[in-house]
Amino acid sequence: EAILELKLRHLAKLEEMRIRGEQKELISEHDSLQKTLSSRARLGRLIRDELLEDAEEFGDARRSPIVEREPARAIDQTELIPAEAITVVLSKKGWVRAAKGHDIDPTSLNYKSGDAYLHAAHGRTNQSVVCLDSTGRTYTVAAHSLPSARSQGEPLSSNLNPPAGATFAGIMMGADADLYLLATDGGYGFIAPLGEMHTKNKKGKSTLTVPGDAMVLTPQRVYGTEEDWIAVVTTGGYLLVYRAGELPMMNRGRGVKLINIPLKKRLAGAESLLVAT
Repeated sequence: EAILELKLRHLAKLEEMRIRGEQKELISEHDSLQKTLSSRARLGRLIRDELLEDAEEFGDARRSPIVEREPARAIDQTELIPAEAITVVLSKKGWVRAAKGHDIDPTSLNYKSGDAYLHAAHGRTNQSVVCLDSTGRTYTVAAHSLPSARSQGEPLSSNLNPPAGATFAGIMMGADADLYLLATDGGYGFIAPLGEMHTKNKKGKSTLTVPGDAMVLTPQRVYGTEEDWIAVVTTGGYLLVYRAGELPMMNRGRGVKLINIPLKKRLAGAESLLVAT
C-alpha cells in the first residue's frame, strides 16, 4: 500500500509539472499575441510572413506572384487620345476650328460673312491650344474638343470667359518647352515657354502686360535662342534683326524694348511695331 501511494504521488507530481509547463507555454503565447495585437507594425509583419510562408508552401508556377505595386492613379484623358497631326485655325472674330494634317491652307477655308483668317497653329490632337487675347491673358483649350474645319467653327468665348471687350490675338501649340515670342505694337516683348502659359481657369491668366494704348501682336514660334533670329519691323519702315538669345526668357510681364520707337511718334500713333517674327 505504501509503495502504491508513493507511485501515485509520483504520477501526481509528473502531472502537476506537465500542467505547469503547459500553463507557462500558454501564458507566453498569450503575452506574445497581446504584443502583436497591440502593435500595427507587429501585426503587419506577422501577416506578411504568414502570406510569404503560404506562398512558398502552396505556390507554384501557375499562381500569381506576390509583388508590391505603385499606388493607383486616375488615367489622364489625353493619354487615350491618338496623337494625330492637326492645324488649328483662328479667325479675326475669334472663331476656332481644327483641320486634319499640317498641309492645309487656312486662308482658303470658308469664313462667316464679315470674318476672315487671323492665325493658325500646328500641333497634335492630344495637345492643348493656348490662346492669347488682346489684354495679354492666355487661356487653354483641349485640341481634341475643337469642331472640325469642315464647319465654320465656334467662338472661343463660348468655352472661355475673357474680359469684356477683349478679342483674341493668336493661338499657340506644341510641347511645354517650346518657346514663343510675345509682343505688343508698343515695341516691347519677351520669349516665354509654352508650358508657363497653360491654365485651367476659364478667365485665363495674366501673361503679357499690355499698356492701355498698345495692341497685342500675333505670337511667333521661336525654334531656338541660339539658332533663331528675331526680325522686328515698324510702321515707319525700320527693320532690326538680332539673335533670339538676346531677348530675356520670362513667364509674364511687359518684356524689354524690341526696337526703339520715339515716344512722341508712338503716342501720336505715327509709328508702332508692325511685326515681330
